[in-house]
Amino acid sequence: MKLDGNTILITGGTSGIGLESAKEFLKRSNTVIITGRDKKRLERVKSELPQLNTIQSDVSRIEDINALFARVSKEFPALNVVMNNAGVMRTINLHDEGQSLEELTREIDINFKGPVWMVKRFLPHLKKMPTAAIINVSSGLAFVPLPSSPVYCATKAAMNSFSRSLRVQLKNTKVKVFELAPPATETALFDAKSPDLEGVTLMKVDDLVRRFLKGLERDQLEIRPGQANSLKFMNRMAPEFILGQLSKPMDRMLEKSSS
Repeated sequence: MKLDGNTILITGGTSGIGLESAKEFLKRSNTVIITGRDKKRLERVKSELPQLNTIQSDVSRIEDINALFARVSKEFPALNVVMNNAGVMRTINLHDEGQSLEELTREIDINFKGPVWMVKRFLPHLKKMPTAAIINVSSGLAFVPLPSSPVYCATKAAMNSFSRSLRVQLKNTKVKVFELAPPATETALFDAKSPDLEGVTLMKVDDLVRRFLKGLERDQLEIRPGQANSLKFMNRMAPEFILGQLSKPMDRMLEKSSS
């Protein structure tokens, strides 16, 4: 994929991987649009990066996606890259009887349904472009679950599967489908001080994005930096062992709830 001269839309672009990617794409002479739910965060990012285009939008709301498409296709008709980056991750104990069913599936709405809706809405436009790409951000946890975050991991496994199917469906078009599966990274998703991350080395966001861009440039369709690649390998070679290792936070959670 050519890394310059594109018009790129990034969902969830006010922090973490989305924001760092936006910065790097700007350095390479691309037009970049980011979305986010929080108006104040969007304004703060805009003040720091005036050349960035910001739009308030929530990927878990179909009406927001429809409005986003109408605005972007009008104001940025050269749009040729959509990066589905918005995501949330929570620790969930399914023994907790106080959580509503609606709240329980919030991650599905943002992490999976939103990207599927985005793809469906923007695909007709992307297919008209001379070159185009869809970039879906999944996770190393798409390949082996972290039982203390069951819904998050399920959404990322779904993103991996969806991306592979989408790639096949679009093989006769000019739209390339990339998947970025980050390892544990220094973002708001991960608390570096959490005992659950003991022994886990968090990848720095700038290092992650540097490897991500190298993968894009090489047309590497599934980009798995660092430990994400190891997780896929281990799940194939020793699935029960790696699941046991990732089950330790859940074991501690169950011990606390039973004491």
